Amino acid sequence: MTGRHGIAVAAGAAAVAGGLLAYGALVERNAFTVRRETVALLPPGSPTLRILHLSDLHLAPWQEHRIDWLRSLAELEPDLVVDTGDNLGHRDAVPAVARALEVFEGVPGVYVHGSNDYFAPKLKSWFTYFSGPSKQHREPEHLDTAALEAVYDGLGWVGLNNRAALLPVGDRLIEFVGLDDPHLRRDRLDLVPSALEALREGDDEGPETLSIGVVHAPYVRALDSLTTNGSQLILAGHTHGGQVCAPGFGALVTNCDLPRSMARGMHVWTHAQRAAYLNVSAGVGTSIYAPVRFACPPEAIVIDLVPRID
Repeated sequence: MTGRHGIAVAAGAAAVAGGLLAYGALVERNAFTVRRETVALLPPGSPTLRILHLSDLHLAPWQEHRIDWLRSLAELEPDLVVDTGDNLGHRDAVPAVARALEVFEGVPGVYVHGSNDYFAPKLKSWFTYFSGPSKQHREPEHLDTAALEAVYDGLGWVGLNNRAALLPVGDRLIEFVGLDDPHLRRDRLDLVPSALEALREGDDEGPETLSIGVVHAPYVRALDSLTTNGSQLILAGHTHGGQVCAPGFGALVTNCDLPRSMARGMHVWTHAQRAAYLNVSAGVGTSIYAPVRFACPPEAIVIDLVPRID
């Protein structure tokens, strides 16, 4: 009886595990959601400014359902789109990204790259993520990053990889500063102060300028730098919100040095007596080699910036 009982328990556990895996792969991975946030950052009397934050599309050419959902986001009528990278999920994904995003042509937008905008995904053990941030393979397959940037150029979006820019959005000028992917150590923190200094020169008497920081992987060094240099709102992705989360515990890993409690959502990041709102996206997609989500649905985020009450 004991042996039969053990076999029954093992069979039951296997069935539960199989059911959870099927749910994560077939249901939750495709349960696209729109998370909504409201942040009071604008001067009193300002009209609401709507940001659509996209991240980690990880698109493959055959993912028509994901493409259709992304196209439907144009109905949210954003004033600005911020894309925090990892849009490519396959060597042939550039046309898929173009179709997904073409509905935003003419909407002001900015972007930075993630590691998967440079290199194709590789099959790896999921358990390696528990040993620390993932590492780049010695012989990665390079993707056509230039073709991806041409798609962004066609939309009128501005690249912020280790750059700063001042862009008109509605009736406002917004200051942006971005970093290339810290996960690949392509971030140039040394360039941030001088880029912003050049941007801000001669702007002392102008209207109050909103400053937004943009980065793919929210490593602590990147968030500290952006906060120190005056970003009031920082947008990031990369973590997938943990991708597989434990109910009541949250993200198991973040694939960087960001605390697990900040793997997804709107937070306040503090450093050197400064503070910035930090929005970390759980992302829209997953690697084609890890097509599972649990307790962490895919998301795009609408951030409505509203006037402060001074």
